Amino acid sequence: MVEAAIDNLRKVLELERAKGFADSVVMGGLDAYLRRFSQSRVPLSNRHLTAAIRSLPVGGYASLPSSDRRRWLEGLLAVVDDPSAGTGPSPGVRPKTVASSARPAAGGAKKRARPVAARRAAQTVVQASLDSSITALKGVSRTTLSRFARLGVHTVRDLLFHFPYRYNDFANIRPISQLVVGEEQTVLATVWSAAETTIGRRSKGTEAIVGDETGTLRVIWWGQRYIARQLRSGVQVALSGKVSVYRGQRQMESPEYELVASDDLIHTGRLVPVYPLTKGLWPRVVRRLAREALDNFADSVPDPMPPELKERLHLWSLPYALRQMHYPDSVETAQLARRCLAFQELLIIQLGVLERRRAWQESGRAYPLALSQEALDGFLSSLAFTLTQAQKRVMSEMAADIGREVPMSRLLQGDVGSGKTVVATAGLLAAVASGCQGAMMAPTEILAEQHYRTICALLGDGGEYVLDGGVFKPAYMEKPLRVALLIGSLRGKEKAAAQEAIACGEVDIAIGTHALIQAEVAFPRLGLVVVDEQHRFGVMQRAALRAKGLSPHVLVMTATPIPRTLALTVYGDLDISLIDEMPPGRKVVKTIRALPHERDEVYGFVREEVAKGRQAYIICPLVEESEAIAAKAAVQEYEHLARDVFPDLRLGLVHGRVASAEREAEMRAFRDRDLDILVSTAVVEVGIDVANATIMLVEGADRFGLSQLHQFRGRVGRGEHQSYCILLAENPSQEAQERLGLMETIYDGFRLAEEDLRLRGPGEYFGTRQTGMPDLKVARLSDVDLIEKARAEASRLLEADPSLALPEHRLLERQVSYLWERVTAEVS
Repeated sequence: MVEAAIDNLRKVLELERAKGFADSVVMGGLDAYLRRFSQSRVPLSNRHLTAAIRSLPVGGYASLPSSDRRRWLEGLLAVVDDPSAGTGPSPGVRPKTVASSARPAAGGAKKRARPVAARRAAQTVVQASLDSSITALKGVSRTTLSRFARLGVHTVRDLLFHFPYRYNDFANIRPISQLVVGEEQTVLATVWSAAETTIGRRSKGTEAIVGDETGTLRVIWWGQRYIARQLRSGVQVALSGKVSVYRGQRQMESPEYELVASDDLIHTGRLVPVYPLTKGLWPRVVRRLAREALDNFADSVPDPMPPELKERLHLWSLPYALRQMHYPDSVETAQLARRCLAFQELLIIQLGVLERRRAWQESGRAYPLALSQEALDGFLSSLAFTLTQAQKRVMSEMAADIGREVPMSRLLQGDVGSGKTVVATAGLLAAVASGCQGAMMAPTEILAEQHYRTICALLGDGGEYVLDGGVFKPAYMEKPLRVALLIGSLRGKEKAAAQEAIACGEVDIAIGTHALIQAEVAFPRLGLVVVDEQHRFGVMQRAALRAKGLSPHVLVMTATPIPRTLALTVYGDLDISLIDEMPPGRKVVKTIRALPHERDEVYGFVREEVAKGRQAYIICPLVEESEAIAAKAAVQEYEHLARDVFPDLRLGLVHGRVASAEREAEMRAFRDRDLDILVSTAVVEVGIDVANATIMLVEGADRFGLSQLHQFRGRVGRGEHQSYCILLAENPSQEAQERLGLMETIYDGFRLAEEDLRLRGPGEYFGTRQTGMPDLKVARLSDVDLIEKARAEASRLLEADPSLALPEHRLLERQVSYLWERVTAEVS
């Protein structure tokens, strides 16, 4: 974790240096990024790094002239690269005064021991702040601290924003005589007796008899003997839970209990919060500590919402909303508290994405790009197919954007096979026609090679081209153009030659993976960047490619349909184009669920299709533990199928651990019909196009999400023959059965995406944490009205105060910077 954070710091500093120390790399400036970095635990592990960051003057990095920025940044980079050196920033920057955090020993030069209570009291005073460790709260041991850490809770502030996900309604208080069997209710009673006892044959626990003026009640707690020591005879106790009947007598089994010392109950007699937990962390502990944090620190939480906005929208103050979120007075106040906190959370996200959009558009002038109508008509007429109306519409939207000096930032989404690459190719041709270079970056070598082949075929009148690359002279272009592939697996000489050709401007269109953003690659005149499957890239990778050019136009392509709410949040900084029409003549891929006992029948059907000259994919079950384990499972499945099921057929195998060259050879063999069946892990999701493949058999289909299953299904049905997607699930849960049922009935990728988001949430929807989307603590992506209201208010605020510099907006600006630094905000 520390290494990753320092590596991220190094990348930010190197980008800042590459952009001429303009303080334009991170939204909010480098000072905001360093504030967040300093609040992490990383600097505490290295005093030289801490001293180097603190050596800035009071005005921070932004106040330094360019020469001093360079000296300071180079010095900090030296410390980052060699933490033990302690060289610090170069001279010329006056360090600011930093108050020492060291505490002098009690009693002057000679240390004297203090009473334990006094030491603890002093420690509490020192730690009593929102950013203190939760050990500042009573009874938090190292063990408890480590358990909270698994939930991402380290500080008091974290705990205040660790919200319950539901409530137990224990507000229904009844006398014992009116208790109803089977209902959740609360009783206030006096303990008559409580003792450890053996319940049943072996289990030990606590048995108590309690009573009020209307009757008595037996209460038992399984396996919790310690409760007997807390329930002394004569004390008042509140008990909340379901009532059952045992041998004709009413009783409660393992209810929540609480000694009634005041009217302010925590565990019973009210709406009781239910928090996310982890192994070893008990609900009562979380509730107690959350209440202590609220009582002592809630009023210290700064409220970033401007007073005018709160008054106009009738929003509660943040401290009050926090109290009602954790311990609501009623169901209604809990709902109102959630909406208030959700709106604030969404407003900060919307401010971030809109600022990110503006920062990109104002980051510099882009080269205006244009493809003459004559050249465009020539390109389109050379194609072996006719564009759909959706493709023509999207092409016009892109042409309008790239024709301006304001850098385009557009998301192109369309289902598998909808023809996004043709649209992107038209944009790349416009870049070349305007004297610029174009770049296309894909997340995997397989997909980069696929794009390379496709673009070469489009430029070569449909011809097939090997991976060596070459020069093309389409009749509709004024000059020849060269397309190059740059991927990590190229041999040293090949890679060096490609890098040199790009740097010299000899390459017009460069296609590759992350190899395109390595330091050795330089683009003299980058006009357009096309990024495919953006959610598979880290933000720093995309930003580094942008930094290769002046301010290139950017087109983001994704085959994963983006639900509307995600389009407003994750991709809120992008204009959106949608290819919502498939090429004519494509047959619907018939989707069928199969049960384990039908496996032999399924295998027989695969064999029948192969006998007709067709081919099949077999996807191995998803293994989440590691790529190595997934590869091992794939090898075992392949060996089983080749030996026991299809010994007379030609099988190939690809998975994430296979060397790129070997994987490419297997896929090429499948494409060239030298293989009948390709056994694969999920790497084939963005793999090759094989028109002759008609069967997609997904093993363990219940382990995949709807969007991923839809991507698999899109691998087949690309030719003239009827294709099939068969979903085999061993023991699907109820939710998985619902998911697989939707696959059988819905073929629209956008409808499936909405359902997938509903069922699994945004993190699992993408299958990665690299969405550029902060975790939503309160808001939900189903809160469409709140998202739209937050976006409207964010636009209004930024229109009136673009930098959020007014006094009433400063706290909001800090929250925006803090949040977007945490998710490694888009670099301008």
